[in-house]
Amino acid sequence: MPFRRPSRYEAPVLIDEIKTRLLAARQARDPVANNVLGLALGEIQTAEARANRALAEDEAMAVVRKLVKSNEETLAHVGNAGGDATRGSDLRREIEVLSSLLPKALTAAAVADALAPVADAVRAAKTEGQAMGVAMKHLKTSGAVVESAAVQEAIKRLRSGS
Repeated sequence: MPFRRPSRYEAPVLIDEIKTRLLAARQARDPVANNVLGLALGEIQTAEARANRALAEDEAMAVVRKLVKSNEETLAHVGNAGGDATRGSDLRREIEVLSSLLPKALTAAAVADALAPVADAVRAAKTEGQAMGVAMKHLKTSGAVVESAAVQEAIKRLRSGS
């Protein structure tokens, strides 16, 4: 079944998925999943209140990505400080739960394939930054989920001719 973007009057699919998983976490008595899913739902609802409208699916995903990034940064600090092992394992579990809500990002090879229609423009760009702009514009309009590191690697491959 192809992905269908909800209309602005429908709740984003992500919010429904979070609510479903939150209920399952409560029934399974999983405190880590329960806490992080409740936090994610609360952050999305706060963002909706600030915007005075329901968030689009991509906006809700951005909130979840921000939580993942925050947990990854905290995990790096906990690890560097020789922190509590339990806290580190809880953070890893939270990242796992949140990441499972997000679509998987394309690999560098898949990004290079997706950039085939604009490969000439990427190669012709005067700087890496301009090449990145061309690539990101194309990838965004195609709806691809990418990480900047994978795009940078794909651009290097395209520009070097390999």
